[in-house]
Amino acid sequence: MRTILLPLLLLSFSAVAQSNLHTKIDEKADEIESKVIEWRRDFHQYPELGNQETRTAKIVADHLRSLGMEVSENVAVTGVVGVLKGGKPGPTVALRADMDALPVTERNDLPFKSVNTATYNGQETGVMHACGHDSHVAILMGVAEVMAGMKDELKGSVKFIFQPAEEGVYDVDVFGAEQMVQEGVMEDVDAIFGLHIWSQIEVGKIGYRSGPFMAAVDNLEVTISGTQAHGASPWSSVDPIVTASQAVMGLQTILSRNVNITENPAVVTIGAIHGGIRHNIIPEEVEMIGTIRTFGDEQQTLVHRRITEVITNIAESAGAKADVRIGKLYPSTVNPPELTQKITPSMIAVAGEGNVIAMPPVTGAEDFSFFQREKPGFFIFLGGMKKGGDPLKTPSHHTPDFFIDESGFMLGVRALSYFAVDYMEGLD
Repeated sequence: MRTILLPLLLLSFSAVAQSNLHTKIDEKADEIESKVIEWRRDFHQYPELGNQETRTAKIVADHLRSLGMEVSENVAVTGVVGVLKGGKPGPTVALRADMDALPVTERNDLPFKSVNTATYNGQETGVMHACGHDSHVAILMGVAEVMAGMKDELKGSVKFIFQPAEEGVYDVDVFGAEQMVQEGVMEDVDAIFGLHIWSQIEVGKIGYRSGPFMAAVDNLEVTISGTQAHGASPWSSVDPIVTASQAVMGLQTILSRNVNITENPAVVTIGAIHGGIRHNIIPEEVEMIGTIRTFGDEQQTLVHRRITEVITNIAESAGAKADVRIGKLYPSTVNPPELTQKITPSMIAVAGEGNVIAMPPVTGAEDFSFFQREKPGFFIFLGGMKKGGDPLKTPSHHTPDFFIDESGFMLGVRALSYFAVDYMEGLD
């Protein structure tokens, strides 16, 4: 019984001990709401792709310097890091926002609709904050202003990480959070917190999960080589198109027969198949590309092994050859149970118990996971859907109609601020 009650008593004490700072955070957040919305609209109108966020980074750096912080620029290409030193000794807590937009042409009719275009993978395209990173940057700028106004009362330091290229860079192998880690951003950090605006959760609510929360994402590339022949005499060929078709179907057995889906889901999706140029020629090769989503290193290893075995053996049975290439991108985003338990009272304090939602695993991916691999990290979803909205009808992330209700931004400012001060106080 003591092992159950003691953590709960400590959590309750931590929440009570922070009540004064919570009140100050709430007051300061209310004062800057209009500024946060103004920042977000500016970033939305002038979005920038990964590793190109120079305008965004300058606005961020100038703001952090105006608050008296030590600021480092050009971290991991275009990233910005600011350090706020509190008035009392204590741990260093990191807070992170990602800055990049997507190669998507916006369809929303807004006064601050995106005006930017860019070349992406050799193609001209519109650029849009179609995943909400504009709101992340504005929210964290607001947190920086709130916490700078109470720095003398902080028991520790806060590191503000404005990260580039979370969505990736098509012609670069290492980018975003992984590169920031390689450049030493996490070396002096004790814990890190982050959020993602979520268009399918109502404003005023927080979504979270203890343990594996978001999936690891990996790329799959396959070349199946056969023997070319006239389409009228398929018996003269080793048909890579038929073989590829069998391989696609065979991959589905991994999820239905090898993965224990009662523990965590997994996804293997083939997104494109290319082979041949003429209706009456069986080609020599077929190329397939796809995505893999798993939760946890053990499951990832299992799925990768079975993908290679299934495709290779199906190809061999047809007399073809298969070259299977799996490229690891982001590991799974995992909220450590201990840190989740510690920070749960903060979530309830900031949003109200009925507005804190324990979620199922999410098969989307987040490179916040690289930070979590270095130090304990906690990640939440922040509601961005208008009240009373239907999540099944609300435009999803990465689409031209993606839309966020700005009334939920202050909950984000308050939540990250609560997490930081409560974590620092909790180490007494």
